[in-house]
Amino acid sequence: METTAAAQEIAPRSEHVLTDDPLGRNNRRKAVQFKASHALLIVFFFWIFALHAVGLYFFTKGFLLTRRVLDHKSECASPPIELQEPSPASYGAGCWYPKTFDKAVIIVIDALRYDFTIPTNHTTHHFHNALQVLHKTAVQQPESAFLLPFIADPPTATLQRLKGLTTGTLPAFIDAGSNFAGTAIEEDNLVAQLRDAGKTLVHLGDDTWHSLFPGQFDSNLTHAYDSFNVWDLHTVDNGVTEHLLPLLKSGARNWDVIFGHYLGVDHAGHRYGPDHIAMNDKLEQMDRILRDIIAALDDETLLVVMGDHGMDIKGDHGGESDEEVEAALWMYSKKPIFGHGHNELKKPPRTAKERPVRQIDLVPTLALLLGIPIPFNNLGSPISEAFVGPKKPDWQKLASVNALSAGQIQRYQQAYSAARGLDKDVFSAANTLWTIAVDMWQGARHKTAPNAEGFAAFARYQAENLRVCRSLWARFDVPSMIYGILVLACALAILGCYARATTPFRTEDNPLFVRRIGIYAAYGLALGLSTTLTGSSLGLLDVSLLGAAGGSIVGFAYTMLEIPSGYPLPLPNSTWGWLSLALTVLQAIGFASNSFTIWEDEILLLFLATFAFMSLATSIRQRTAKDRVLGIIQSSLFLICTRIASLSRLCREEQMPYCRSTYYASATSSTSASWQILIPFALAILLPSFIKGYYKGTRSYAGSAVLWIGVGLRMSLLASAIYWILDAADDNDWLDVNENTLRLVKTTIAQLVLGVSLVAGTTYYGWATPCISIETPEDKGDGDADPTQRKKPKNMAVFGYSNMHGSRYFLLVTNSLIAVILLQKPMGGGSIGLLALQILALLEIIDSNDLARSAIGPVILAMLGNFHFFKTGHQATLSSIQWETAFIALKTIRYPWTPLLVILNTYGAQVITAVAVPLVVLWKQPPKKRGLLGDVAMAAATYILYHATINLATTMWAGWLRRHLMLYRIFCPRFMTGAAALLVIDIIAILVAIGGFRWNIISVSQVFGWA
Repeated sequence: METTAAAQEIAPRSEHVLTDDPLGRNNRRKAVQFKASHALLIVFFFWIFALHAVGLYFFTKGFLLTRRVLDHKSECASPPIELQEPSPASYGAGCWYPKTFDKAVIIVIDALRYDFTIPTNHTTHHFHNALQVLHKTAVQQPESAFLLPFIADPPTATLQRLKGLTTGTLPAFIDAGSNFAGTAIEEDNLVAQLRDAGKTLVHLGDDTWHSLFPGQFDSNLTHAYDSFNVWDLHTVDNGVTEHLLPLLKSGARNWDVIFGHYLGVDHAGHRYGPDHIAMNDKLEQMDRILRDIIAALDDETLLVVMGDHGMDIKGDHGGESDEEVEAALWMYSKKPIFGHGHNELKKPPRTAKERPVRQIDLVPTLALLLGIPIPFNNLGSPISEAFVGPKKPDWQKLASVNALSAGQIQRYQQAYSAARGLDKDVFSAANTLWTIAVDMWQGARHKTAPNAEGFAAFARYQAENLRVCRSLWARFDVPSMIYGILVLACALAILGCYARATTPFRTEDNPLFVRRIGIYAAYGLALGLSTTLTGSSLGLLDVSLLGAAGGSIVGFAYTMLEIPSGYPLPLPNSTWGWLSLALTVLQAIGFASNSFTIWEDEILLLFLATFAFMSLATSIRQRTAKDRVLGIIQSSLFLICTRIASLSRLCREEQMPYCRSTYYASATSSTSASWQILIPFALAILLPSFIKGYYKGTRSYAGSAVLWIGVGLRMSLLASAIYWILDAADDNDWLDVNENTLRLVKTTIAQLVLGVSLVAGTTYYGWATPCISIETPEDKGDGDADPTQRKKPKNMAVFGYSNMHGSRYFLLVTNSLIAVILLQKPMGGGSIGLLALQILALLEIIDSNDLARSAIGPVILAMLGNFHFFKTGHQATLSSIQWETAFIALKTIRYPWTPLLVILNTYGAQVITAVAVPLVVLWKQPPKKRGLLGDVAMAAATYILYHATINLATTMWAGWLRRHLMLYRIFCPRFMTGAAALLVIDIIAILVAIGGFRWNIISVSQVFGWA
């Protein structure tokens, strides 16, 4: 195939060039036909997006665990069990048990990992020996303080943890209750019980509390701060301290309970990682603040310090690794009331594996110490150290508080069973233990059994009940999951037929498809709604979505069968086609293995290298020397870029010790190494030059390309490089500049770059002329000749003619490159730069091997997107989300821009490859090529088909392996990552890729006429 023709000689009066009426009647008719076909194509792909959304909705609804929330509330006058002595039954003396404290100061140090509080003789990390006061007081004053590991239930996100810490319930992905008010907690909780007791509550710090408990805190004393800006280490902490200490020192009685939530430790972890001097500084600051708080306390005030979760070695959290769930709990009182007589172990545990308590255990502990009812839905048990007494163990007190806690759990169990209609056998073992515990309790009351046995019996009951509840809330809605999988499978089959079952693709069938899909969707919707009259178990929304989706699928299938010429089976008809199918299917099957999922980045490296070697082999066999040389060079470049990109990696916990992270300065850091800030500058110098080289290969570096690639792209990349060197200076204190001033400069630069990329770049692309230059024989003649004496030339040369569509459309890809490179760390920006070169190399390989209509181009593009997802510092884990990206161009949270920035950072590589899909068929295509709309639709459908296959595979395997030990550590996060990626890719492919193609065709056709 001839690939190097850069210029085309055409007659000046040809319809290719400007005439008196370039949009004549025939052109106008073709323009209208194209725009109508393009609009119908957009509608069709939006229907595919809707099927994906509906399928994922049903599967997610059945897969993500649901807990039925009861709106019952515990009452002060109604204790669950009567003690040996009558319950006080009043807030003054204590509701169910005599209260120990009138007031409390509850401090949450976000992400306070347990090992941050334990001293070591050999300081090897910055987080060692910085926060010493907790351990020191627990050792020196064991009757006034204790320090224990505080184990969180995953997911270890602050929102979920605060729910557990105040309600005493286990987390679920979906809490289905009778009342919802945004994210507000409607079920019984500590904050509500304290407010009902007439307590004045003060909150200082993380504003998440105000979302969860609106209207519960004193508005005059409360001060909330934005919690999401992880780059800000000091504002929240300084604000909490500024208002907390005066409340304690003034002796004011206008408050009863203070909730202070410090965020600096968590933000230092996210920004720098735990092993950084900034973490040492924050922990030392917390040490000083806690000492000041201790000094200001009176004897009637309880002080509680805890972490809501921990952090992994990189400073992130959200998953269930040991480092993420192992927080710390420290309780302190100036009067000696705590003890260790139940186990005689006075010193804090050396590791979090010894004597841990669950975070839900804090709820009954605080409720009984402060004299309020235990929240109705609580499943925790009182912490023994808080009730056993300072001298010899007070078994009666331990048995009493555990009897109250167990009685409330029994009350909740009965209400929950009734609400869910559960069989009596579900709690049979727990009920047996309850009967035994009550008998022992009664025996202790009549002096026929020791209180220690009663305490142990109630503890066994509570443990068994907790086990049963965990199993109940691990029950999946299998029918809903099946509905979702069926819809996703049908969407996959439709994409397969639409993308690969016809040659050439017939866009003239689109009107019939769209019309039938709409009609049958309406039929399905009506049928679904009619089932609600016959008592369908599904809700109105579910039957509507399922009916419309099912009807539209039937409409598509019926249309396929009705078309006279038919659509053949979508099976490959070439070696490249079979290779693309094999690579996709092998990857989809592999997700059934946890080790395959863990090492997905290495598997993709293998697949991409396999493609490079095959293209190298086929290039050697090309007929012409030009194609052989071009194919060999581009195949080698593709392979080299793939290998270089593989050097950027962020290892997940399960890959250790066989993986070494290089994305950040170290495995325990969240900042870039000093040498890595050179990467953005290298990109600014080299990447535009490489792109320019590809344009010059087809004489296309002319017109719009000169200004945008030579100036716009280069200057934008240079500005991004300046941003990242300023960021490094901010992280390492290289400049003696006010932090706020530096942040203002950084955000201004970032906003300018994003403005150039998304606003100016899009506008420029929309109005850009084709990247061509035109020469006539006169241009080479005698410049001194009289122009009036020159003869009209018979021909003119159009340079860039052979790649007119591809060279102009690639300008749109450079727009996305600018935005995504800015939003990646320097190492990630380098990976995206290599991705750009791989895309160009792939386009040349496709052209030299005549593969424009093969599935291999879109499939390899999709694999490149997934591969560079890992190379830009991401993994299929919640903790790898780079939340700090939201503040590259913003000072505070702003919707919708904040989530859009995080999405562009997370799925930037997939976004770029989705935008580049039309290039598979546009690269090195002349302006009058027919059927380009159909070819682009086929390429886009194939690209989405790959991602839909991966999503369906991860969905099915997550459902099948729903009882697997590694479900929530490996399979569920991979499913969620794939589902989100599919929806993002659908939107980008529809609006940007197919939409941008429309502008491209119109621009070229205005000059050369419509094909």
